[in-house]
Amino acid sequence: MLEVEVKYRNVEPAAVLARLFPLGAVKAEQRTDRDHYFNAPDRDFAKTDEAFRLRRIGSENRLTYKGPKRDAATKTRTEIEVKLAEGDAAAADTERMVRALGYRSVAEVRKSRIVFHLERSGFAVEACVDEVEGVGSFVELEIAAEEAQFEDAKGVVLQLAQELGLVEQERRSYLELLLERSAPPRG
Repeated sequence: MLEVEVKYRNVEPAAVLARLFPLGAVKAEQRTDRDHYFNAPDRDFAKTDEAFRLRRIGSENRLTYKGPKRDAATKTRTEIEVKLAEGDAAAADTERMVRALGYRSVAEVRKSRIVFHLERSGFAVEACVDEVEGVGSFVELEIAAEEAQFEDAKGVVLQLAQELGLVEQERRSYLELLLERSAPPRG
């Protein structure tokens, strides 16, 4: 399955919400995500443009692999997500297992997320208004699509972004942005 996604920075959440609701968006949930990212023992995900994380949403736990981005207009990539047992013990066991396999901890990204659902051109779109600790405010628009639907889904998210008045696209991941902010100054 492909994750066809665009992300925009420096957004005014209230302005985005004012445009989302008239388009039929429905608020699905408000949550806090804690994403613990790991790097592989056999390659550097920063160089291969991949990602591997343990996501915690309340007591829910998920392992996610994201492949390299596929095009320049979106952040589309293969995404494989596996739901795990719930709770702190399951998260701790998963982290111990991942480390035992040689994966190294990179960083944890924390964000407050408001999720909205809407239908556009036959696609279920997820619109997320994010406040990322240490990084800022963003809006993500995402469609889960089959390979054959890629171009149509891409057109839908880009058109929706335009309708929402989103202009400052951000292709870097929240992890990349966080690591750039925390890197010591050069010179």
